[in-house]
Amino acid sequence: MRNDKIQISYNKTLKLRNVLIKEVNLIDTLNKEVFLMENFIKNKGAQPIGPLIQYTYVEGSGTNVKVTLKLMRQSNTFIHKVEEPYKMEPIIRVKNCMYARYIGEESKLKFAYDKINLIAFEEGIPLKGDSYTVFVTKNDDNIIADVFMERADGE
Repeated sequence: MRNDKIQISYNKTLKLRNVLIKEVNLIDTLNKEVFLMENFIKNKGAQPIGPLIQYTYVEGSGTNVKVTLKLMRQSNTFIHKVEEPYKMEPIIRVKNCMYARYIGEESKLKFAYDKINLIAFEEGIPLKGDSYTVFVTKNDDNIIADVFMERADGE
């Protein structure tokens, strides 16, 4: 018996503190980028805390689509001198999010996004088109991930 499941909430707030951010290309090796971000944080005298967060924003449609992908790591303290390509934010608070907690195979994580989008479509809830994925834990190919998608209706 499988324990894969997706739990949904309609109005969650994502709150992150002392967040180092780097925009990456989809062709970049994500593991390498995460390693570089963690080393950057440590070289500045801080420690990475919490799970990896991936921000995705899709603009346009059809053949004219731009995908923005940013990796985010929280640290135990705010880093004041941050050089390109990094950026530092003291707090990121994203209110009014559709939320899914996904438990299952990493290769099937897309179902969490699909479920949020389907429920939003069926219930007439407009979404802004961005998502934050918090990779809570990983064991072999199974993960626990929290997906936040910002609502556009102000509810």
